[in-house]
Order: sequence, then structure tokens, then C-alpha cells
Amino acid sequence: MNNENYLAVAKQAALAGAQVLKDWTGRFTVSEKSKANLVTEADKESQQAIYEIILRNFPTHGFLGEEGVDEKSTQGHYLWIVDPLDGTTNYVHGFPYYAVSIALEIDSRLVVGVIYDLNRDEMFTAIRGAGAFCNDQPIHVSRPCPLSETLLITSIPTAADADDPALKRFVKLVCTAQSVQRTGSAALNLAYLAYGRIDGFWSSNLHSWDMAAGALLVEEAGGVLSNFQGDEFNVHQPAIVCSNSSSLHESLLKALEI
Repeated sequence: MNNENYLAVAKQAALAGAQVLKDWTGRFTVSEKSKANLVTEADKESQQAIYEIILRNFPTHGFLGEEGVDEKSTQGHYLWIVDPLDGTTNYVHGFPYYAVSIALEIDSRLVVGVIYDLNRDEMFTAIRGAGAFCNDQPIHVSRPCPLSETLLITSIPTAADADDPALKRFVKLVCTAQSVQRTGSAALNLAYLAYGRIDGFWSSNLHSWDMAAGALLVEEAGGVLSNFQGDEFNVHQPAIVCSNSSSLHESLLKALEI
């Protein structure tokens, strides 16, 4: 099986998960997994639809999903990393900034990523070594620019208090960059960075399913990724800093020091 086959199944699964989200619109109930951390029936049923498609095609592969599925591979080192609804709070409020995110990791290396924005009907895809695409058209990060001219996005923990370092970084960058946004979907933030719609993104509190597909998209679109110390990015650790160029990345890392 080659990566094109894996990508085809990931796209099929993303569309199936998205259809579930559409079907549940306006009729779901909401509960809290933790303070301000919402979940709906749509999250769970979307993940089940994705799970069934992936495991039907690859029954020996592992599956890590946000909504409670963590199955190890029974043969080889294949792990599907899935967020069936990245941006649940946006979905609940009818704010059209949420997506389905699916990635495949083989031997601890991300090789396939899909993010589907069902509101804009944009399918972001990447295969390691083959570039990044939106609706099958090549995409690239924006041109290098000074930090003062950047549009940045960050993810801030739900229910963060006033002393949270994430808020301190946000305030610091608001005073440094041209604009800083908080949008509520890390997956789409990363996809938009890969597309060149924003110039940088950072967060200190993500899960692997929030950023696996997006991280590969950014890398394949020519972006730079690291942790807050400038070391190699690890999708199974919560910190990510990414930008459109090495020059901006250096400035962003310095600005994020607190």
C-alpha cells in the first residue's frame, strides 16, 4: 500500500465525518468534558464514521481519536490520528470555523494529512515529500516578512485564568505583530498557514489530534516548525510554533519568551 492509497482513504473518511457534522447541525445536545471543553453527539458520531472507514480498509492499523478511541496497531507501526470535529465550540455556536482532521503516522513519522473545512468545501491534503494542496491545487506559505507586518493566530487553553502564560504571550504579540487572532480551530489555523493566509501560529496546549495533519501541511508547504525552545517539533508533545520562514521563526520564538 502506498501513501496515495492512504490519502484516498483519509479523504473518504473526512468527507464521511463531515457529513455527520452536517446532519447533526441544529439538533445536537452539548456537554462538558471539562470546564469550557465541549463535546456533542456530532463529535462522537463523526469519529465513529471515520473509524469504521479507516479500520475497514486497514484493520491492523492503530487509531488515536479525540473522542475516546486509542487502539494500538496489531501489525507494524501505523497510527491514524483523528480529530472528528476540531473547533467544537465554534460548531456549537454556529461560527463557521471548524474542520475534520485526519493524519497517518508510520514509524513515528507523519506521512499523510487531511483537513476538511466543510463550510468552505476546502480539502487540504499533504503527503510527505509530495507537497501540500487545497482541492488538488498546490499551496505554499506566505512570503517572509517582518514580525511587525504579520497576521498571526494562537490557540489559548479553554478556561485559562489571567496568569496563564498563554495569555501573557498573546498580549505580548498583540503589541508586536500587525494582528493576532484566536479562532478556535488549531487544525484550520495550520491549514491556513500552509495556504499563505496567515504568517504564523503557536500554542502550548494542544493534543496530537489537533495538529498532526496541519503540521504536515505546513512542513510540505514550506513552513518552519519547532517547539518553544526552537527544538524539533514532536506531534505527541503539546507545544508548537510555526511560521512562513526561518527569519520570521527566529523573531517569533524570541517574542514568545516570557
